[in-house]
Amino acid sequence: MSSHVVSNTNVMLGRSIRHVTRSMDTIITVTIMPIAFMLLFRYVFGGAIQTGTDNYTNYLMPGILLIAIASGISYTGFRLFNDMQSGIFERFHSMPIARSSVLWGHVLTSVVSNAISVVVIIGVGLIMGFRTSAGVLAWLAVVGILALFTLALTWVAMIAGLAASSPDGASAFSYPLVFLPFVSSAFVPTDTMPGPVKAFAEHQPVTSIVNTIRALFEQQPVGNDIWVALGWCAGILLVAYAFAMRAYHRKIA
Repeated sequence: MSSHVVSNTNVMLGRSIRHVTRSMDTIITVTIMPIAFMLLFRYVFGGAIQTGTDNYTNYLMPGILLIAIASGISYTGFRLFNDMQSGIFERFHSMPIARSSVLWGHVLTSVVSNAISVVVIIGVGLIMGFRTSAGVLAWLAVVGILALFTLALTWVAMIAGLAASSPDGASAFSYPLVFLPFVSSAFVPTDTMPGPVKAFAEHQPVTSIVNTIRALFEQQPVGNDIWVALGWCAGILLVAYAFAMRAYHRKIA
């Protein structure tokens, strides 16, 4: 990426960040739902769920973080759709700036805003009893996986924001993603699920990501889960990026 593109992207990032800080209710909304799920499963369902661990909050945390990210990227698609409808993209394209920087500004804003939500949720989790023995390297690995997961889903959001015909359509795509952790190892072991559900849960991306983050938090061996998780995230990212850029070039052609 050339210095020209980096400079333009920084400008677009600053613009998008200012929009987010002027409307902090988006970050608040994104954090409320995952925290509500965490409270519900910890204090209502937790006593009836057998996970083989004494600290159910520890078991919950990875899935809750993924739900927060899946919820947060819906606002990215919504903001992009609004920019497309307002005509601001045409104004940007009349200026001597890198065209890809407009999209990257939205993408990096998603990473920043979701990182804030993740930090808030971990803080609430600590109050609820979340504890981890993870060292610096394990935490860096968790941060890297969450950042890659955020980037992958954000580029999916770019496709929705570019292709949608209404604000609801730009954000509605995230609903299945929010509920995908419920059919995974995020809340209960997959061994407790019926055959077909278990097969789906064990072969969808959330389970490998949750298992990897949980193992890193507990300083346990991650096994092959980390490679499966990285493969899913990288694959989704590359495919979504290609389709998003193709849709973007069609829009601005």
